Amino acid sequence: MLACLLRVVLAPLGRQRWYGNVPQPHAVLYYSQRATNGGLLIAEATGVSDTAQGYSETPGIWTTEQVEAWKPIVNAVRAKGGIFICQIFHAGRVSNEGFQPNGQAPISCTDKPLTPQVRSNAIEVAEFSTPRRLATNEIPSVINDFRLAARNGIEAGFDGVEIHGAHGYLIDQFMKDKVNDRTDQYGGSLENRCRFALEVVEAVVNEIGADRVGFRISPFSNYSEAEDSNPEALALYMAKSLSNYGILYCHAVEPRMVTIGEKKECPHSLLPMRKAFNGTFMVAGGYDRKDGNQAVSNGYTDLVAYGRLFLANPDLPRRFELDAPLNKYKRETFYILDPVVGYTDYPFLETAE
Repeated sequence: MLACLLRVVLAPLGRQRWYGNVPQPHAVLYYSQRATNGGLLIAEATGVSDTAQGYSETPGIWTTEQVEAWKPIVNAVRAKGGIFICQIFHAGRVSNEGFQPNGQAPISCTDKPLTPQVRSNAIEVAEFSTPRRLATNEIPSVINDFRLAARNGIEAGFDGVEIHGAHGYLIDQFMKDKVNDRTDQYGGSLENRCRFALEVVEAVVNEIGADRVGFRISPFSNYSEAEDSNPEALALYMAKSLSNYGILYCHAVEPRMVTIGEKKECPHSLLPMRKAFNGTFMVAGGYDRKDGNQAVSNGYTDLVAYGRLFLANPDLPRRFELDAPLNKYKRETFYILDPVVGYTDYPFLETAE
């Protein structure tokens, strides 16, 4: 099991304050504010290559400059006894030509375009370019990008990496049958659709070791129109397959989080997946203190990841311990470029009293 002293985890949260895709000094304060001895923090989605981006001002880890810029951020978290994981991702078709090198089309498992989507700040509408379907012989190169990003994460000082296989991004696009319309060995059957994800896992495990690898998955979600006709089968197949690699943890998004920021009651549960996965299990999606405690005490999960509550309460574990009141998050400042406002200016319990 992951050697966390705390069950409360900082979920990976895109904040879009990384100018030119390079980690910035203001992130030292942001992450170290949220670090506690024995607490696990997962860094926000970090691009594995120059084709991985789908949002403005998001971090990458494919260049030496980026790796060096991550180091002081990681060091600040480690200095407080925190455990720090880098989430590595590729946006796939959740992108447009403006984010791509030389204005090229985004890559995906498909050439089916996405319809415009309201961003998770509930304000902006994102437009997407028609993606280019990866040729079969191009896929190993993308897998290699994840391998190199994992190596770079360890070079930057992270304790490990989390492969982002959720929320409609590239790996999720391959896994979900409403997106993946391939006819080669990466499409069709459930096993074929999961092949890309598991080849990424294998490459990363071989590069840095299984005990440094986590995987995030959202089989029941339809973020960015990535839906599956049989999410229960997908969840079980991936849980069992990930177990075979002996990875550090599986991080699953609750079925009730159907779309970004929207919590709905539903009949599905992560419990079968939890039972099928032989390792540390983490859940995320709309949890508060009460139901997080209940999920752990019932054996439903080992760890609970908190996003918006941790964003607004840098000392969230302490507040939960004391059952203290929480700061309210300000959605309108989630994705602004300001290096302080809505980022490092949320008060701690002591300063709020």
